[in-house]
Amino acid sequence: MIIDTLDEARRYFPLHPLFPRAFEVLGGAGLPSLETGKHRIEGDRLYLVIALDEGTGSERAVLEAHRKYIDIQFVIEGTDMIGWKPVRECTNVSRPYDASKDVELYGGRPLSWNSVSGSGFAVFFPGDAHAPLGGTGRLRRAIVKVGL
Repeated sequence: MIIDTLDEARRYFPLHPLFPRAFEVLGGAGLPSLETGKHRIEGDRLYLVIALDEGTGSERAVLEAHRKYIDIQFVIEGTDMIGWKPVRECTNVSRPYDASKDVELYGGRPLSWNSVSGSGFAVFFPGDAHAPLGGTGRLRRAIVKVGL
């Protein structure tokens, strides 16, 4: 897991060849005006999902993990609280892995919570279970999916 700001995104470029393009999209002037839904950047290898949700609060946020994609979570509007826990410590599977959606859900609580807003982002790798939408109120988010 990485928590940082877009001003520091360059330091993470060496971690994946698609990270420079992913962070370019997140820093783009047109991001706030994109419609909700899926936006392909480089086919299935790199795409963006714009989501408009109500935060559920930390008590109702659900841990999830992915196997095929890295998630870069960026909050366009509002402040999200995103929980984190290593997948290896998630022993309570509430929904088994669905390869078509690349997601597995877990019961239990995160070990930590991180505030993400403004120019901040969070990166979650396949070993990172994360519980987005732990904030409250309206949240407009950009989730970049980076294929492994």
